[in-house]
Amino acid sequence: MIRCPVELLKKIFNLMLLASLFLVINLEAGQWQIPDSITTMPGGSKLPYREKDGVKEFHLIAEPVKKEMGPGFFVDAWGYNGSTPGPVIEATEGDTVRIFVTNKLPEPTTIHWHGIKVPSGMDGVTGLSQKPIMPGETYKYEFTLDQWGTYMYHPHYDEMTQIALGMAGFFVIHPKSFRGSQPDRDFLIMLGEWAIPPGSSKPIPSEMVNFNYFTFNSTVWPTTPSLSIKTGEKVRIRFGNLSMNSHPIHVHGTVFRETSNGVERFNFDAQFEDVTVNVPVGSVREIEFTMDQAGDWAIHCHKSHHIMNGMGHQTYSLIDLKLDSAEMDKARKLIPGFMLMGSKGMGEMFSHEMHSMPRPKNFMHYGTPGPFGTIEMSGMFTVMKVRDNPEDDKGGWYQNPPGTVASPASKEEIEGLLEE
Repeated sequence: MIRCPVELLKKIFNLMLLASLFLVINLEAGQWQIPDSITTMPGGSKLPYREKDGVKEFHLIAEPVKKEMGPGFFVDAWGYNGSTPGPVIEATEGDTVRIFVTNKLPEPTTIHWHGIKVPSGMDGVTGLSQKPIMPGETYKYEFTLDQWGTYMYHPHYDEMTQIALGMAGFFVIHPKSFRGSQPDRDFLIMLGEWAIPPGSSKPIPSEMVNFNYFTFNSTVWPTTPSLSIKTGEKVRIRFGNLSMNSHPIHVHGTVFRETSNGVERFNFDAQFEDVTVNVPVGSVREIEFTMDQAGDWAIHCHKSHHIMNGMGHQTYSLIDLKLDSAEMDKARKLIPGFMLMGSKGMGEMFSHEMHSMPRPKNFMHYGTPGPFGTIEMSGMFTVMKVRDNPEDDKGGWYQNPPGTVASPASKEEIEGLLEE
């Protein structure tokens, strides 16, 4: 028979009592929990909430953020709760929400609930709807959600600076009852534009035209997570755009339906099939599709300079100029801090110049290793990894079946095809 010392029994009893009290206190206050839904923001997070007197409470913290935008490429951004974009707020149509906003920025801020019907005094417009939230202060926003859809939140104080530094996030309101068939995967992607000088970690918030980094969820490829999809699954992607430009997003490997503008779901007859969806400034667009074919499929903005890193509009072209390497070096010395296209365009840089050329610290080139050489797309680009069994995939590249990869044609195959 094992005997326990009296002192040990007392300690165990006291610990059990403290644990019980802690549980009661937490149940009374409402325990924080993560919204349970299939909606995900790749590379991001969801904002926890707690139930208190029938109200869902959230806590947003506006603060400086150190963001790894690309591998080893860090940016001094601003965001919410340690991230940019901020965490996804999720609620259900009919919920009353109470959102506390704490300001840890070096300047005042507010929160605007972009597209959500709220009382005038909760709209977050500095000087019109409310006083600004001063550094160190916490404000409370409370309203009932009588709509559903995909919305966004962002500041309405010094918008040019704060939004440009990354202060934005999604606010998803799920319907009380779902209409029609639901997707198996539901992704959120916030589109972004940044002006970051070579070698610097500080974006230029006053820039309105010459952006040199274009992001999905504030990251560039290959840091941007790929989208894992099972063959045959129905997929929804919700795009949000609070940048300065519209972005035509092209999806490879499928034809999709544009199903919603975030505010309303289009009737089926009003939905149309396409392969590129334009996401206007200040808007949301939702698309749905089924991936029937396994593979690695690109998804990207179709403005060509938006799938490059560190280029901006100040990349000088030497196309058709017959310069040797020594002359190219002289040209670079005359134009320090700028990238030069090769004499045959950007493509030749991948083969021999790009990875050997000197570059400033904290600078992200475009072009990364892929299964068949360098992947030239970057920036506002990622990969949909469609697999028959995604759980068995270890993150590697798709192994194409024999005979299904484009390859050089033989002499016999092209005989008579080309003129001598």
